[in-house]
Amino acid sequence: MTDHKPVERHMGLWGATGIGVGAIVGGGILALAGVAFAATGPGAVLAFALNGIIAFMTALSFAEISARFPFSGGTYVFAKRVLSLEAAFIVGWVVWFASIAASALYAVGFASFARLLLDGVLTYALGERATAWNTSSLSMYLAVASIAIYTVILLRKSGAAGQWINVAKVSVFGVIILGGLIYARGQSFSAMTGQLRPFLAFGGMGLLQAMGFSFIALQGFDLISAVAGEVREPARNIPRAMFLSLGIALAIYLPLLLLVAVVGVPEGLSLTELGAESPAAMVAIAAENFMGPFGYWLVVVAGVLSMLSALHANLLAASHMARAMARDRSLPHALQRLGRRSRTPVPALLLTAGIVVAVVLCVSDVETAGAAASLIFLVTFALVHWICILLRQRSDTQSMPFRTPWYPAVPVLGGFSCLSLALYQGYVVRSAGLVAIVWMGIGTLLFLLVFARRARVVDASSAAIDPEVAQLRGRSPLVLVPIANPRNAHGLVSLANALAQPKVGRVLLLNVINPKAGETPSVRHGSLDNAQSMFRESLTAALDSGMRPDTLITLAEQPLREIARVARNHQCESLLLGLTSIDESASGSPLDTILGSADSDVVVLRARAGWHPDEAKRILIPLGGRGTHARLLARLLGSFFRTNYRDVTFLRVVRPNCGKRRLKSVRRHLEEIARDHGPGEAAVEVMAHADPVEAIVNRAAEHDLVILGVQRIRRSHKLMGPLVLQVARRSGTPMIVISGRG
Repeated sequence: MTDHKPVERHMGLWGATGIGVGAIVGGGILALAGVAFAATGPGAVLAFALNGIIAFMTALSFAEISARFPFSGGTYVFAKRVLSLEAAFIVGWVVWFASIAASALYAVGFASFARLLLDGVLTYALGERATAWNTSSLSMYLAVASIAIYTVILLRKSGAAGQWINVAKVSVFGVIILGGLIYARGQSFSAMTGQLRPFLAFGGMGLLQAMGFSFIALQGFDLISAVAGEVREPARNIPRAMFLSLGIALAIYLPLLLLVAVVGVPEGLSLTELGAESPAAMVAIAAENFMGPFGYWLVVVAGVLSMLSALHANLLAASHMARAMARDRSLPHALQRLGRRSRTPVPALLLTAGIVVAVVLCVSDVETAGAAASLIFLVTFALVHWICILLRQRSDTQSMPFRTPWYPAVPVLGGFSCLSLALYQGYVVRSAGLVAIVWMGIGTLLFLLVFARRARVVDASSAAIDPEVAQLRGRSPLVLVPIANPRNAHGLVSLANALAQPKVGRVLLLNVINPKAGETPSVRHGSLDNAQSMFRESLTAALDSGMRPDTLITLAEQPLREIARVARNHQCESLLLGLTSIDESASGSPLDTILGSADSDVVVLRARAGWHPDEAKRILIPLGGRGTHARLLARLLGSFFRTNYRDVTFLRVVRPNCGKRRLKSVRRHLEEIARDHGPGEAAVEVMAHADPVEAIVNRAAEHDLVILGVQRIRRSHKLMGPLVLQVARRSGTPMIVISGRG
């Protein structure tokens, strides 16, 4: 059973730190130390230290944005708040894949270390008979079993079963480092320093190669932002958890690497030779050299624990990423549901785990998927630095809970470093770049064909409810309000104030004077006096509403076409009109003229003089087909909800002989629309009636406002359908007619 209640903030500082430590410590150093030493010799220690500096700069940008937006979803949430819905989807889609690929890689890594451990235990117990158990298929079984077990654990409790493994593996690494220090005390200083020469075996290029190969060993602190919605006191705990997890990782990595370099190389081999011959087993061989077989098996145990904790952290982060996208309809809506008892995203976790299992079973080259994950993480890290810069430029820095020091040097240098390492990774492992591009292509098609429509509606609603979104995205939407009747000025200006985003939105009041041939000077002066009177009324209403609109007077013989021209030239997002009636003449409806020539969203208010949007407590929205005005409707409702709660009813009129199955399908579709268009629980009503106009008029009498939509098919087509015109004629309820750009 699932529900839609929000996740509780149950995770403290150490719980959040555990997510980062679980993802960072262990797996990367065991898998990549040998590769780094083979690339640059003892300089691998410096490579990890420099990567640590880059990682700390990246963590600073992550901490600033996460403290500002403490919601689960990580980089997806950052991109959605500061960039755009489309950019956020691509970021979320590829990061979700990166966490899935990393989970598969860690599951396979666990299987490899578990086989070594199982082989040692069984050989000790059974002798040579133990080799019959250690088959190649065992790795696949172990990998799938680890995914299944951790999925069940996470289904029972979000974030569970990670801390004890973290404590265990950090303790094991501590014992290994302590053993190396004890062994080093018995060695001559000159012999140990001799192992560090030449420090950069292959010069500066080798150092850059080692950095490019090994940076991903420090990835994992970013996963804390993916579960930020579960962290208590996020402004305080998220930055600290990121820095603590990175600090713990480097406190283990750097001493361990130094010990491997100075006392871990067996006689007869150089450091680079050992790294090239046995990259995956190098740390284990080094530990065996200074601690004997006990050291080797300690590293194997550390490998098992490290892979399990990293698998746990990535499964958790990936499922929360999927849930955040589903919440915004960028993935199927069902994925956002939470378990009633566990408060974990059950469908998202099951889907994520299923894909991880599929990758393990079906993709033979899991390492390429892992390299693609590394490339994606580096690109998104660079993007986070850019978002940090944009956030500073577009926000009030005094209200930010955490601010990156040495701005803008930190995000600029950090972003450049991450992007450079990403380009290097794409050049060296070209198949990884190909995998990333293919996955992005699949996601783009899915978004455009399946998810885009609903996701854009939800995005329009949330952006209207939270005006900060427009500010952070650098938008300044303009609402054009032609004023032709002073009696409508108050209602129009108030509605424009709702449509325009506070702080960043702009309103342009327009009056079009129609100069007629043969007018006397006195008549012409009267027209100007009338224009001034209308502007006076409009500006008074605007100032009363706290607005500071711009004003414009133009001369045109065809006022409606002039309005459309001004809307185009000023790139208005919305055109708001006030009409005393919506009628059809011999030449068609005046609204048809506007809809046929305007490129902006059109909102038409038909209401009595002095009407104010705050009067609309009960709103009726009759719906027919899938119109192009869904985003505009969501934006309009969001503007209403921003100022006050409204009782909204979505109505669909069907034929009297409509079957039960059809009725259920219509109601289900209507409920989905209601969920997408607003934050509250809107009512839905499916009415069987032979006359849709009569049904709508009867229900409209019980409401304060009716919102009807019209579609724009083509400019030569008559746009105002008979239903809208008849409802307008037969109903005295205030009405808003909307038409989106499509």
